[in-house]
Amino acid sequence: MLVLGIETSCDETGLAIYDSDRGLLGHILHSQVNLHEAYGGVVPELASRDHIRLILPLLESLFNRTGVKKEAIDAIAYTQGPGLSGALLVGSSLAEALAFSLQIPTIPIHHLEGHLLAPLLEKNAPSFPFIALLVSGGHTQIIHVKKIGQYEIIGDTLDDAAGEAFDKTAQLLGLGYPGGQALSLLAEKGKPFFELPRPLIHKKDLNFSFSGLKTAVLYLIRAQENLTDEIKADIAFAFQEAITEVLTKKCLHALDQYQLKQLVVSGGVGANKQLRQKLTTELYKKNYEVFFPRLEFCTDNGAMIAFAGAMRLDTSLKYDLAFSVKPRWQLA
Repeated sequence: MLVLGIETSCDETGLAIYDSDRGLLGHILHSQVNLHEAYGGVVPELASRDHIRLILPLLESLFNRTGVKKEAIDAIAYTQGPGLSGALLVGSSLAEALAFSLQIPTIPIHHLEGHLLAPLLEKNAPSFPFIALLVSGGHTQIIHVKKIGQYEIIGDTLDDAAGEAFDKTAQLLGLGYPGGQALSLLAEKGKPFFELPRPLIHKKDLNFSFSGLKTAVLYLIRAQENLTDEIKADIAFAFQEAITEVLTKKCLHALDQYQLKQLVVSGGVGANKQLRQKLTTELYKKNYEVFFPRLEFCTDNGAMIAFAGAMRLDTSLKYDLAFSVKPRWQLA
C-alpha cells in the first residue's frame, strides 16, 4: 500500500511517499526559516501563503523523484492538527481534493503522533510499549506510548517548552532566529564557568518548567560588565548543560517509574548533540535503550506523517468529503 504524507502544520512544507512493504520511497521538505527570520518568529499569514505557493510544485517533484504515479497512491495522510489554522488548511484541502479525484481514502494525523512514530522509520526501531520524550519549540512532554493510538501524557511543560527556551536564550545572546542550533554550536566553544538552576529536577513528578531558567540567563547576562564572545559561549554552555540534565533525569525517572527500558526521543530539540550524548551515556549505565530519528526527521516532515498514516490505514479510512483542521488538539 502506497501512502502519500502531507505536513503543513507550521513553517515547513513536507511531502513523502511510504510503501507498507518497501518502506520510505522518498520525501521532500521546504523550510521557511529564511522567510520568517526578519520577523524574529513565524508569521502565520506568510507561512500559509508560502505553503500555497510551493506545495503543488513540491508534490510534482516528489512524484518525479520517486517514479510513483499519482494514480498508484492508495491513501493520503495529512496533518490535521495541532498547528496554524491557515497552514493546516493548505495541506488538508490538497489532501482531500486529490483523494476525491483519485477516489481513495484520507487519514487525518495528529502532528505529535507523527513525531512520536518517526524513530520507527529507522532499521533499529523500538517495540511497543515505550517511553517517549517529545521535545520541540512548542512541546516538552513525556509520553507513555502503549501502542498505535494509545498515548498517555505523564509529564508536560508548565510554561516554556525546551525549544522555546533555546530560542529565547539565543535571542538574549544576540544569535538571531531561530537560535536553538546556533546556541548549541556556541555552547561547544564554552567552558563550565557558570552554574544555572535545574528547574524541578528534584521533584518526583515528570513535569518541566523552563521559564525560570530563561530568566536566570537574562540576569546572568545583565551581570556581565563586558559580554564578550567567550562569556557568551560559557553562558550557552551552562544553559545547555542545565536543560539537557533536567530532560535526562526526568526521562530516567519515567523509565524507572513505568518499568520500561526503551526511550524514544523526537522533535526538533531531539537533534541536539549534547542531549543525544547525555541520554545515550546515562541510559547505557542502566542497560536501557534510546532511539532517535535521523536528524532530517527531527523537524517537521512529511515522512513521519506518511508513516503514521500507513500504521493507521486499517482503522482510519475516510471516504466522505467533509474535513476540518484542529489547531488545538490534545494528543491523549
